[in-house]
Amino acid sequence: ASFTKTLSRQYALITLYSISSVLCTNLLLQQNAYADNNNMLSAASQFNPSISLILDGNYVHDNKKGKASNYLDEIAGISHTVHDAHDHEQSLEQGFNLGESELVMSAIVDPYFDGKLTLSIDGQGSTELEEAWLQTRMLPAGLKVKMGKFLSDIGYLNNQHSHTWDFADQNLAYSSLLGEHGLMDTGLQVTWLAPTPFYALLGIETLQGNNQERFGALVDEELNHETINETNMLGSFAEQKAGPRLNTIFAKFSPDLGSNHTLQWGLSYAQAKQYQQLLNEDGVVQNGDELALDGKQRLLASDIVYKWDSTGEDGQGDFKVIFEYLKLKKEMNVVASGVGVDTDGDTVLDTFPLAIGSKVTGKQDGYNLQASYGIAPRWQLSLRHDATGHTNELNQAGSNISFKDSSRNSLAISFYASEFSRLRVQASQANLADETGKVEKVNQVFLQYTHSLGAHGAHKF
Repeated sequence: ASFTKTLSRQYALITLYSISSVLCTNLLLQQNAYADNNNMLSAASQFNPSISLILDGNYVHDNKKGKASNYLDEIAGISHTVHDAHDHEQSLEQGFNLGESELVMSAIVDPYFDGKLTLSIDGQGSTELEEAWLQTRMLPAGLKVKMGKFLSDIGYLNNQHSHTWDFADQNLAYSSLLGEHGLMDTGLQVTWLAPTPFYALLGIETLQGNNQERFGALVDEELNHETINETNMLGSFAEQKAGPRLNTIFAKFSPDLGSNHTLQWGLSYAQAKQYQQLLNEDGVVQNGDELALDGKQRLLASDIVYKWDSTGEDGQGDFKVIFEYLKLKKEMNVVASGVGVDTDGDTVLDTFPLAIGSKVTGKQDGYNLQASYGIAPRWQLSLRHDATGHTNELNQAGSNISFKDSSRNSLAISFYASEFSRLRVQASQANLADETGKVEKVNQVFLQYTHSLGAHGAHKF
């Protein structure tokens, strides 16, 4: 009996210990699950992208009854071609304009990638994908790879969105040689930060070559058919080559000048494997003087930037100067030509300007010089002189044609109410030459607002 009582007590103790162990284990598991759940929620919150919305608008007045944008579009140059409706959709009207609003989302995807997406919405509500890319974070030896759609890193201003500019409009060198939005395309970029005692960044890009405004632009097939009468046409329209059709290489160097000074020099080269133009001398379609050209382009650019940080209150005393020079060359052949037809329906062979296979070459340059100074806390004064066409020549089958240059001077005063809000007034005076050699004096005044809603990353150098 004594043995039985002792065994019962031991059994009860063992049972109580087992129940206690189970309870403690369950409690620990619940605590771990709670902690894991919190960690998962915390991790999930870390992956929520930073979102910002850029709002932009302006009031514009010019001395050409609202036609200043048309004169800017028709500046004489070797890239002049037949326009379609898309070419003029960004033109500013006299009066109030809603600029491009931008919706930006960016995040650290994981320890290996960063991601960013930028949608632009114009004043008519049309949406365009400007950027959508991933970039590596942990590659060795200073290497980085970016993939997707992005602004090219050639030049200095090309990779900057319009809301970060010191002026309300694009400079003449970029707009005439690259387009209002610069070079932006889908492809792959590889950069290498060299292990040197000074900053040295080397990069290459291979891009598809789609939907370019100027450099590497391809003519829409429908526009070809609308302009040249195929029943009275010599040759045939060139097919688009398989991509990628654009390649770039760039280098940026910056010596160590201390904490207050920064100097950067950049050199860039770009090549468009295919470039197309559709020419129409008198502006009347399907009357025999139209030409379709196909070839390639090359662009060489150099830039230098100096910045001085005065450590003054809200930017007072800060100074920045930017100089960029771009030179464009093209080598093309006539691949299709309209054939003039008289009233009797007979072919008039001497009315089309160039024979099929004729070579057309050209070169054009442009530059932009601008400086900004913090004249008071939150106030910035900016001056700009930009020009295109000091070199502006065509050679058509051995016949040389020279165009006049165009230039402009601008002054802008910007007030930064905060890092999220900016108000600006700008005045510009331009001498714009068209292909006939006529020079128009075009004056413009801008009143602009730019506001950023939500988180936004630091601006690029």
